[in-house]
This record gives sequence, C-alpha cells and structure tokens, in this order.
Amino acid sequence: MNPKVDFFFDKDSQWQKEYQKLRTIVLDSPAIQQVGQLTEELKWGVPCYCYNEANVVLIHGFKDYCALLFHKGALLNDPHDMLIQQTKNVQAARQIRFTSLDEIIEMEPRLATYITDAIEVEKSGLKVELKKTAEFNMPEEFQKVLDENPDVNVAFENLTPGRQRGYLLHFSQPKQAKTREARIEKAIPHILNGKGIND
Repeated sequence: MNPKVDFFFDKDSQWQKEYQKLRTIVLDSPAIQQVGQLTEELKWGVPCYCYNEANVVLIHGFKDYCALLFHKGALLNDPHDMLIQQTKNVQAARQIRFTSLDEIIEMEPRLATYITDAIEVEKSGLKVELKKTAEFNMPEEFQKVLDENPDVNVAFENLTPGRQRGYLLHFSQPKQAKTREARIEKAIPHILNGKGIND
C-alpha cells in the first residue's frame, strides 16, 4: 500500500467501504500475487495499480456506482459478462461496476480472475488496436475550415492522433450545424497553438 494514496481510502465518501474492499482485493489476493505484484500509484486523483509501470486497473467512483476500470479491458475474456464500455467512444478501457459492498464481496473470486487476466495481458505485451483518426467522423463544417484555411489544416495535421480524435469527437457531437460551427470557431486558436481540447 502506498501512503500517498491513503487519503483516497480514508476520506469520507459514499463508496468508502467499497473502495477499501477493492484495494484489499487488488493488493492482497493470493491469486493476483501469484501472477505478479501490482504497485499502487496515484494517477488522475485515484488509485491506479501498475505492473512494471504500466497501468493495469484503477478504482474510481461516480454518483450511482463505483468501479474497477481495466485499461486494456477490451482484450480481457469476459465469461461472466461483467465488463462495461463507458461510452461508445471508449476504445480500450472497460469497467466492472458496483453499487454495494455485499456485491463486491460476492464477486471477489471473479474479480481476482479478471485482475490476473489483466496482468497477463500486460505481461504479454498485447495492445488494443485503436481506430485510426481517419476512421472518425469528419464534420463537414470542420472539413470546410481545413480546406479554406491552410494554417489550421497544417496545425491540425501536426497534432497528435489522440488530440485530433478529441477534436473530431467534440465537433461531431452537436446535432445542429450552428453549434458545430461555434465549437469549431472556439477551438481554432487552441489548434493553432498545438493544444488539445483539454489542454
């Protein structure tokens, strides 16, 4: 256990007991330790468990549930149909969600199996085949901007694929063209400065 992460488990929250039980499962389960010891880190403000510095699984919570999130969950076997894709745009990660401590206790042996599988995926070096940027929807309003403004076109091409995908998803979400155009207009200075949507 990493003392830097203790505050997450000690703070009063609706999922405090569930978080503590999940921590015990991840760090103390004999089945998991046989496959490989995980280190506990603090990433994105939540406990993240790593194997050889690679993210394997993290614990996080929301209003309606808490969850284990597997970074390469799309590659895991899911014989109990427990893995959930948060949104259709999430490509690699998958969650197992909980709404009570009893649920976690009942699922403990299965959870240990999913975690050991996730470690094995990391050991094997498998990678999730992500969609290429070209496979994402290009809103016609943004295509028009790229066609008419070479500076924006070059700046967009120079962004990392992840930043490009972030913009394309952001621009594609609104149903109305007017809203898409407003989003694009607002984002152009960020694109020209080489920044992503969340930078």
